[in-house]
Amino acid sequence: MSETPKPRFASGFVSILGRPNSGKSTLLNKLVGMKVAIVAPKPQTTRTSIQGVLNLPEAQVVFVDTPGIHKPDSLINRRMLDVVRTALDQKDLLLYVVDSTRRLSDEDREAVELVRSARTPALLLLNKIDALKDKRALLDLIGSFKSFHEFEEYLPISALTGAGLDQLRAQLVQRLPEGPAYFPPDYITDQPERFLAAEFIRERILRETHDEVPHSVATTVDQWRETEQLTRISATIYVERDSQKGIIIGAKGAMLKKIGSGARREMETFFGRKIFLELFVKVRPKWRENREFLDAVDWRSMTGRKVE
Repeated sequence: MSETPKPRFASGFVSILGRPNSGKSTLLNKLVGMKVAIVAPKPQTTRTSIQGVLNLPEAQVVFVDTPGIHKPDSLINRRMLDVVRTALDQKDLLLYVVDSTRRLSDEDREAVELVRSARTPALLLLNKIDALKDKRALLDLIGSFKSFHEFEEYLPISALTGAGLDQLRAQLVQRLPEGPAYFPPDYITDQPERFLAAEFIRERILRETHDEVPHSVATTVDQWRETEQLTRISATIYVERDSQKGIIIGAKGAMLKKIGSGARREMETFFGRKIFLELFVKVRPKWRENREFLDAVDWRSMTGRKVE
């Protein structure tokens, strides 16, 4: 009597690429079912590759979120673009995410050129359809992208509402190769808790402060002490100018308190335990161009050994 063949199980690595503010991190969080990447309405919120794993009965999909493809006009931006290029290598599938409310630009063409040079199958995800008043505009946008590069599939989605994500999951299962699960079923992300804590702080800064501050902020977790009742975290916020330090601290420390309270609540929800968070603010002029500083804080995660 012949054995019943096992059902097909697919697995593989999928990089999420796109221009800044296209919704890549929101998409990653929605697909894996929890927050593993910070989200803010500011360009270049993501500074490193972030891994998130989607576990399905018939597949395991390992996503790699990347910084937005942008002009490499500083040392940290050049390193971020290197992260993007690394994410193009040895992947089974690429997802190029675009904001469907915006027209195809020269910057989009340059970004798609990176996708085309990778010679890896790529799907075009037309995101933010929930904000699109006239859905017929999608046909024009698809036509514009087709004239520049032929993607494997064109999928309208909303990472915010989840519209179109069932079709995306089906495409992933269909297109990924047959193979074993790379990680246990309860594995979600490769990012350590210190990285996530530092990112929660930076996310709160991005949401609360003026436009002149976000790109000039780095966060490091300097101390992490756990007891049965409480986790004590001491972190430093680095900025490039005294004026930025003043903005983050605020009048009588009000802004810093607001940043700390919001980040602490986010950590308590994510880690499932009480958090005591202590924040300091220091000025480090031109840190984005300082190789020694970037290496010391580990530029990929913005956490690392304490910087003096």
